[in-house]
Amino acid sequence: MSTVIAQAPETPVLENRPARAKGNQPTFGHWFKSKGWRHLVAIAATAFSVFPLLYVLSAALNPTGTMAGASTMFTEFGWGNFEALFANQERPFGRWFVNTLVIGLITSAATVFLGALAAYAFSRMRFTGRRVGLLTLLLLQMFPQLLTVVAIFLLLNFIGDIIPALGLGSQLGLIMVYLGGALGVNTYLMYGFFNTVPMSLDESARIDGASHVQVFFKIILPLVTPILAVVGLLAFIGISSEFVIASVVLTDPDSQTLAVGLYSYVAQQRSENWGVFAAGAVLAAVPVMTLFLFLQRYITSGLTAGGVKG
Repeated sequence: MSTVIAQAPETPVLENRPARAKGNQPTFGHWFKSKGWRHLVAIAATAFSVFPLLYVLSAALNPTGTMAGASTMFTEFGWGNFEALFANQERPFGRWFVNTLVIGLITSAATVFLGALAAYAFSRMRFTGRRVGLLTLLLLQMFPQLLTVVAIFLLLNFIGDIIPALGLGSQLGLIMVYLGGALGVNTYLMYGFFNTVPMSLDESARIDGASHVQVFFKIILPLVTPILAVVGLLAFIGISSEFVIASVVLTDPDSQTLAVGLYSYVAQQRSENWGVFAAGAVLAAVPVMTLFLFLQRYITSGLTAGGVKG
């Protein structure tokens, strides 16, 4: 018998490749022209965005409390401005903080709900005036809120004689005013996101006997959570920083929001209360940052889910 001896496969011999010539190596000028300038733009944009935040934080920690003393950043540290912020009985910062949270959370939640209802109707139903309604909601956002201040004041003044809870000086009246402009661009954003959900899901649910209400709450809303989080966050940020309408509607200091209340620190004495105003501005940013961190996981999950959607 002949014996077959298996031979090991020959190891391929790697050819000695010539080293790259020094003349072919990319130079600094070539790298800067192709990619390096982007780093400079990113650094400049970051510095431009971070500098105001650092300046306000430095002014809040500066015990001098004047605008002239806050010209140099982080030279002195102290908590006197924060103590003066809560010690002033004529300007109840704590109440302003709570009012802002209540008005902002209620209005943003109602804005998301109303916008989702309108977007579902425009996306899933076919009715006369559908396209005209979408275009009208978008065109209404072209007019600034400043044009409606006089009309809102007269309207709330008239309603207050009949229903005092909705008149001037009422937080509920301010919430109703905000909800009056809740549709518009929010509905248009949600409408585009709702269209990405396949209609086959609705049809399958209706075959099983589900109604529009069940489809909306049990199927559509869980799938469009990212856009709901974005609209809710933007609504809360806009309401927390809104000043014009809130200053007209809220006349009682105990019912004012942070934007209206903090303005009283710099309305007349711009240099003496600058540190206290900066301290209030730092604390006013805490709810917005907290809500953003809470909703970030919903936004991130929506982006990753959309990347693999077929």
